[in-house]
Amino acid sequence: MSDSFVHPTAIVDDDVQIGPGTKVWHFVHVSRGARIGARCVLGQNVYVGSDVVVGNGVKVQNNVSIYSGVTVEDDVFLGPSCVFTNVNDPRAFLERKSEFRLTLVRRGASIGANATIVCGHDVGAYAFVGAGAVVTRQVPDHALVVGLPARRVGWVCRCGRRLEDGARVECAACGDAYAISGESCLLVAPDGDQPK
Repeated sequence: MSDSFVHPTAIVDDDVQIGPGTKVWHFVHVSRGARIGARCVLGQNVYVGSDVVVGNGVKVQNNVSIYSGVTVEDDVFLGPSCVFTNVNDPRAFLERKSEFRLTLVRRGASIGANATIVCGHDVGAYAFVGAGAVVTRQVPDHALVVGLPARRVGWVCRCGRRLEDGARVECAACGDAYAISGESCLLVAPDGDQPK
């Protein structure tokens, strides 16, 4: 942790790994066994549960709790006050830690402010969950989902811009090309032959 920054008000439990270049800001609590990658930012009042894995280059905005059972891959953006759950039917008077349902947020995904990810539903690579959405099913790679419950309303590029409709489209912002079919959106190689 010598190459990372931990604010004096943060609490970092024993047996925690924090990668180089990571910044842990005011009033953060990182619980035992958590692994935080390199070049991450954990904003004010973030909680990271026991044994949670956070990849490299992840930006966690203020007031986010990443509970046990959640894994966050590289280059993910977690917007302010977004929420993860880890039990489907919690009761204050029943212990259900053995019933945690796993959630995976794949590489490059963005989750908007105040969105809720119900446990057991993965968010695909480079997907975009709109602010305030409630995810109650799997989110495909590159999907743009909004609403309550969240529904796919389009597709997004790796750069985050919304893609036009069509079977083969190019991002107007960066020029990446995608093949879209049904509930699948794949980045294609520059020659157009094989998905990347």
